[in-house]
Amino acid sequence: MNRLKILFSNKEFLMIIFLILFSILFNQYYGSRGVFPHDSFSHFETGYRILLGEFPFKDYWVVSGPFIDYLQGLFFLILGTNWQSYVFHASVINCLVTVATFILLRNFNLNIFYSFIYSIFFSILAYPSSGTPFVDHHSTFFSLLGIYALILGIKNNKKHYWIFFPIFFIFAFLSKQVPASYIILFILPISIFYLIRKKKYHFIKITFLSGVLISLILIIIGYISGIDLLSFMEQYIFYPPSIGESRIENLKISLPGFLNHFKFIFIALFPLVYINLKRLFSRSGYSNNNDFYYFLIIFIFSACLIFHQVLTKNQTFIFFLVPLITAFSHIYIGKVKNLFNYFIIIFCLFVTLKYHLRFNEGRKFHELTGVDFKLAIKAEKIDAKLKGLKWISPQYKNPKTEVVLLNQIKKILKNDRRNIMVLGNYPFLSVILEKNFSSTTRWHTFDGTDYPQIGNKYYSSYKDLFIKVLKEKKIKVIYSITPIKNSNIYNYISKDCFEETKINENVKSYELKFCNDLNFF
Repeated sequence: MNRLKILFSNKEFLMIIFLILFSILFNQYYGSRGVFPHDSFSHFETGYRILLGEFPFKDYWVVSGPFIDYLQGLFFLILGTNWQSYVFHASVINCLVTVATFILLRNFNLNIFYSFIYSIFFSILAYPSSGTPFVDHHSTFFSLLGIYALILGIKNNKKHYWIFFPIFFIFAFLSKQVPASYIILFILPISIFYLIRKKKYHFIKITFLSGVLISLILIIIGYISGIDLLSFMEQYIFYPPSIGESRIENLKISLPGFLNHFKFIFIALFPLVYINLKRLFSRSGYSNNNDFYYFLIIFIFSACLIFHQVLTKNQTFIFFLVPLITAFSHIYIGKVKNLFNYFIIIFCLFVTLKYHLRFNEGRKFHELTGVDFKLAIKAEKIDAKLKGLKWISPQYKNPKTEVVLLNQIKKILKNDRRNIMVLGNYPFLSVILEKNFSSTTRWHTFDGTDYPQIGNKYYSSYKDLFIKVLKEKKIKVIYSITPIKNSNIYNYISKDCFEETKINENVKSYELKFCNDLNFF
């Protein structure tokens, strides 16, 4: 009893408990506030397919997110195949990075109240912008956990941080290649330089062995799963740069627009940059001081995320940097500048509220800014597995229309007892019908970021995968759901191989028949 009293009288313990509950419940709520179907459900079906014994690279083309698929499969296995366990996956990640942020700040002896406040702000702006598992968020936050491990490894001089440092970055890279690879490219040399300069060679050995060991384990898992190494290299390593090339060629940056868009991050960075540059030029040997390395790591991490956002042109999700950076400004300034510390707290509160309203309440990340959330419908009207989700999407002003459509599609697919393939941007349909729809891609974006288009040098690899799946799964008919067009099929397999039928305005079927492309019939 006395131990419990001591435990619950500990402010730090109670704050951690509150952060755990808040970060989970906050994300759980906003993750269920509307959907952008092909983004919101991007790992819903693929996580389910892991449970069915299917694997990325082998059974469907993967540009990003294989690690998330496996994680989602685990969440489904433990908690059941439903919407709440899906969102809970993202909520857990939000919880991990939030608590880790609090622990990090306390390691720097930042006042417990300030550490708590900054962590709350962080949790509001971190994963809830998406709310559901998403490749950019996973890659970013596993990278951030790697950054935290590195900083704590430098600060506390303990080997377990150096063990986890490469593991987190490998998980980040297998969630999405970028921004993880950008961060690794700059952070790894800095960490090696630090260890050599400080003559801590045993930590280099520990980090190297940890990275090699986890890589070998993942390779063995891939081998057991029947994933061909060449397929992995083609889909995950070689194909994505072919997408990035066109983005770099078409990259146009307006300096005023760039500065305006990220202005609050730049404002947050300014005190941190100013303090460290001042110390660098005024204090002899400051470049070898641990404080300088902490600054350098945080600065590079922030710069990599900004570069990633500019290059990908996706919705911005990195405003969680503001509370993190301002917390470190607070640490560097110390106790002597109380007035300034109050100012940056207020500044951080303003930014948090601003982007909370835009991205959490307004769901800007999922293109829901213009919808009327009052019209949202309980998604259990589609299926009980979606209980808790408030259905409204940017594609339909009236969600009732979309729900009726989905129930029609559901009925069509349910009544077909054959082996079918379904191509569309409602991947959850396979889960609620408990059927494998054998899609060869996670989603359809129609811009080459999902799978190779005609003219891409990996076009034939995707075509071969398409045919292989049709053959191995003994598919009898392909269903397409708007906005999928017949070209998404005929560009890879001759139209002579199909008997095309328009079922309704949104659904078409393609009965397979004997032809040269599909000579396995």
